[in-house]
Amino acid sequence: MTDMKPLLIELGTEELPVQALPGLAQAFFDGVADALARRGIAFERGEAKPLYTPRRLAVLLPGVGIEQPEQRSEVPGPYLNIALDADGQPTKALQGFAQKAGIEWTQLERATDGKGERFVHRAVKPGAQTASLLPEIVREAIAAMPIPKPMRWGDHDYAFARPVHWLVLLFGKDVVEGGVFGVRADRMSRGHRFMHDKPVWIGRPDDYVDALRGAKVLVDPDERRERIVREVEHAAAGTGGIARIDEGNLAQVNCLVEWPKAVACSFEPAFLAVPQEALVATMQTNQKFFPVLDDGGRLTEHFIGIANIESKNETEIRKGYERVIRPRFADAQFFFVEDMKQGLASMNAGLKTVTYQGKLGTIADKVARVASIAQVVASRVGVDPAQARDAALLSKADLQSRLVNEFPELQGIAGRYYAAVEQQPLEVAAAIDEAYMPRFAGDAIAPSKLGQVLAIAERLDTLAGGFAAGLKPSGSKDPFALRRHALGLARTILEGGLELNPGTLLGMAHRIQPDSAVPVPAGLDETAANEWRDAKALSQAFDAGGMQGFVFDRLRNYYAERGVPSQQFDAVEQVAPPSLPDFERRLAAIGEFAKLPEAEALAAANKRIRNILRKVEGAIPSTIDATLFTEPAERELHEAVELAIADSDEALAQRDYVAVLGRLARLRPQVDAFFDSVMVNVDDAAVRDNRLALLQRLADRLGSVAAIEHLST
Repeated sequence: MTDMKPLLIELGTEELPVQALPGLAQAFFDGVADALARRGIAFERGEAKPLYTPRRLAVLLPGVGIEQPEQRSEVPGPYLNIALDADGQPTKALQGFAQKAGIEWTQLERATDGKGERFVHRAVKPGAQTASLLPEIVREAIAAMPIPKPMRWGDHDYAFARPVHWLVLLFGKDVVEGGVFGVRADRMSRGHRFMHDKPVWIGRPDDYVDALRGAKVLVDPDERRERIVREVEHAAAGTGGIARIDEGNLAQVNCLVEWPKAVACSFEPAFLAVPQEALVATMQTNQKFFPVLDDGGRLTEHFIGIANIESKNETEIRKGYERVIRPRFADAQFFFVEDMKQGLASMNAGLKTVTYQGKLGTIADKVARVASIAQVVASRVGVDPAQARDAALLSKADLQSRLVNEFPELQGIAGRYYAAVEQQPLEVAAAIDEAYMPRFAGDAIAPSKLGQVLAIAERLDTLAGGFAAGLKPSGSKDPFALRRHALGLARTILEGGLELNPGTLLGMAHRIQPDSAVPVPAGLDETAANEWRDAKALSQAFDAGGMQGFVFDRLRNYYAERGVPSQQFDAVEQVAPPSLPDFERRLAAIGEFAKLPEAEALAAANKRIRNILRKVEGAIPSTIDATLFTEPAERELHEAVELAIADSDEALAQRDYVAVLGRLARLRPQVDAFFDSVMVNVDDAAVRDNRLALLQRLADRLGSVAAIEHLST
């Protein structure tokens, strides 16, 4: 086992960018590990992880080899026909190769490859001491870090995310000579900027975390995070409430402090009349505070700030936090009151002046299309079409509100409040908000059926319009977020249990897009232009590479994340189920079928049957004549198929696909026997066609749930 020592590298800086900090720390850690590995230096990762605070990036490895292993090299030289002349003497090519290697040509070894025998130079040299390589390893790791906007400081050409002020480089108990950015390495770290503003002696790497903790710095981000949560929850409990700890907000606060201390604060209860989402957004997004809720989940007048210091005068910190939040709350309150005076009807009227997309008209035009689609969808899922239309017509009004202009993340939420103020039906008010769900990956779908209808209609129009206007995503470009909308559409239909077919709905949504969305070739008269648009719309709506395929591509990823093999997805997609819930039922059934011992053989047999039927020229008889059977195996298969069909008819009608496939699995013995002893393509045309009819009937039932041949490897 190679002798090992612990390694500590700490890069001390001015405050690093909050959003980039975890990524920079991970990149630094990975860069050091990769550089060690490239040099063949053994190291123990153990439970090591990136350590960081706003002012430092650190790598702490429990064990690193003290030297490289022997370095072996093999350099290929010229082949013998080039290296030696007719008398076996070295040519200039061989002499030059030997001279470059620093040895006599007679000391070279020989090796044989696919092209023949050649000279090679093999060498072994002792590995370098790790300590001598560490400075270049650190520089290499820093150079590989993703820093989008490097900063320069002083009068030199160094550039990094922020100015660098110190470097700790310890290998075991020894300081490694070296430096970066003009800073020499030593063993002196720095404590908290205010609570311990002096150097911190690090005797050995193992002492690092404890030494900094004693200097009021929690360098382990997990320890710091746990302290923040503990402090916030304790402070909130002191107000009689429960802290709302958003993971994104917590992650940012964790990158802002080295020694977190919670401070309980409050604001005037009058502000609680403002939509609580606006207040929460202000607290979290703008100030990185933690709201406090009551037992019912309603916002209280309390919030928790996280200071980066244990102050002797906490009252002043509290006053400062309360002072910075009031103007933002006052603005939100003013906007909310003014919006209520304006009313949804006035806001809606303003949508006529706002362009949605150049080829797709204004937002008012989009609202009208969504309302039309919503009525159709509602009628198919048992929701009142008139109520769906009313909700859709109000669904974008809040885009003209001052509150949404200030807080864009409140789209839909603000509309729900304004609809409630105007005493719109509660279902309509809720649906205005729910139409945006799911808002992000992992978010829930709309909880109400009316909300689901609006969410579906909104996404249908966005997808149809985007494709009609030529905005299909390419690469990383997706300005209308069509990928997210496609997945949201599929998820809402699936998780809402709505018996809807996205392809049919997308075709309907596509047909009501404005003619201007479909570019017409120059030189066509009006009649020809309209015909061209109709043909273009139809091809775009149902092209396999168009909208329906686009939605199913998102659906494929959705199921892949849940462990569904692509072969099973393909098997169900090929039979084009009438609705997405039916698609899911079939997918679950094919998953159960794939576990059966008969599955592989039946899948292979069905694949063989499909290949046979695909090559048939002319029509296959629709009926089977039992008098034409000449082999016992075909008679037995026919009887087994008819019995299986009779047994599975009711299950198929009830969409009990697991039962259908389970019953069909019992056909394996008869299918195997048929292919073992029966030749399908015989000379007698009547016998051949009868056997083809039997296979067709078998294939139709085997494929009644899914194209099981996709399961065959």
